[in-house]
Amino acid sequence: SLPIAQRQIVAIARALVSDARLIFMDEPTASLTQSETDALMAVVRTLSARGVAVVFVSHRLAEVLELASRVTVLRDGRLVGVYATEGMTQSRLTELMTGASFAQGVMARDCASQPEVLRVQGLGRAGDYADISLTLRAGEVLGLTGLIGAGRTELCHTLFGMTRADHGTITLNGRELRMKSNRDAVAEGIAYVSEDRLALGLIQPQSIADNAVLAVLSKITGSAGLLSSQKKGDTVSHWISELAVKIGKASDAVSTLSGGNQQRVVLAKWLATEPKVLILDCPTVGVDVGARAGIFRIVRALAEKGLAILLVSDEVPEVYMNADRVLHMAGGRIVEEWDPRQTGLSDMEAAVYA
Repeated sequence: SLPIAQRQIVAIARALVSDARLIFMDEPTASLTQSETDALMAVVRTLSARGVAVVFVSHRLAEVLELASRVTVLRDGRLVGVYATEGMTQSRLTELMTGASFAQGVMARDCASQPEVLRVQGLGRAGDYADISLTLRAGEVLGLTGLIGAGRTELCHTLFGMTRADHGTITLNGRELRMKSNRDAVAEGIAYVSEDRLALGLIQPQSIADNAVLAVLSKITGSAGLLSSQKKGDTVSHWISELAVKIGKASDAVSTLSGGNQQRVVLAKWLATEPKVLILDCPTVGVDVGARAGIFRIVRALAEKGLAILLVSDEVPEVYMNADRVLHMAGGRIVEEWDPRQTGLSDMEAAVYA
């Protein structure tokens, strides 16, 4: 019943009290706040000083470079090399991990002239968020950032019909929505990529193909109630190709894919519904650097085709580099709005992590 972040903390605590001499930490900070991450890293340093060996697996390169004395780089299941972290940079490490260099810069554009797609006015839900108002335009990537516990995911759940607000309105293309479930949200043209793809995004034992069409079964089922193999195959082939998902066979279990490719299958599932609004809640959790860059290339391409995108992340650099506008949420409220072309990353981080 605990949120993802608290479950992660419990798992870490369980490992620490076992008096182990070797501890493997696989993405231990993926769901932690900055303060929780800082506390964990202090614990790791203490353990290391006591002679405990720690293998720290992470896609957060800044943490690796700050914490580790050596870094082992793998690519496509093969060892690239083992390197001292002293003198190593994030850009060089990224090149070693992916075999390519990625130029980082602000992608923000002015979307004020585009038609409004989504308007949220005075939305509130007791214990989760209060007085939320925002607009999202066609082709815009609107960033929403804040610490874990700020109410970001709870707001996403309401926008996707999973929970109901106590008051306020949600308007889509000028029409007020009264959603009672996520089925209603999908019917209205809203799609949601959850922060927890294992629990809410995919059915792990099922095939890649089955997962890719989960949200459009009604569209590929005939009048007799029978699934059309032709329509299913066409849908799967289109989105596997469109999103460049690396697979063996579409009949393989989705659990056999890497985190990045699993996330592309989740995207395929929702893009097949032809949404008007796409909500991405921490879309790169547990995804490697190269796959992250690929996901954000997809996001930008979708926006350029006119899709309205709400990009939610507790990693400020992600929204800074990939959003057209950024909203800062704290204590269940939106407290600031930034234009990445005018506000620096360090200023955003200082405000969020204060």
